[in-house]
Amino acid sequence: MPRSSTRTRSVRRSRTRRVGESAYGALLVARVGLMGLLAALLLVAGVWTSWQTAQYAMLVKARGRGTMTVSACAGERCTGPYVPASGDTRRLAKVSIAEGAADKGARVKVTVKPGTTHAVRTGAAGILHAWVPFAGSLLLAALVVAGGMRLRRTAWVMGLLGAVLLGAAFAAL
Repeated sequence: MPRSSTRTRSVRRSRTRRVGESAYGALLVARVGLMGLLAALLLVAGVWTSWQTAQYAMLVKARGRGTMTVSACAGERCTGPYVPASGDTRRLAKVSIAEGAADKGARVKVTVKPGTTHAVRTGAAGILHAWVPFAGSLLLAALVVAGGMRLRRTAWVMGLLGAVLLGAAFAAL
């Protein structure tokens, strides 16, 4: 029996072709790595931005919890008097809250950021509203993951989580 019938011959590629294939592979790895870093940067920026507000809405031991009655809205902020729930803080004649967090005339439970007159809504609605920037970063990162990294299922999951978080925040407010 001839040996050539059972065995295939390996073809040796030229050095130039092997270097070209290696360079192309390196470019693919660099693209995926760069897109992964960009997606991670978007997610970290979203968490960082959200945490600046969410820490006051989420942490139980935050000082300055009470009720705010929204009396006026101008620009992106609504203002009104603040009445503390306990004796930890003093009554304030005017605190401000993000416009999307409450409607005019509403009484909302808030916490006041220490050393400022800025209030953050507490409870489920306040927590969801605080995490809206993270939801946006999830949506943006999903586009990067799908387009740059070609991980479509992961991108769909990220995008759907971002959309659900945005929808929940909209429904809660």
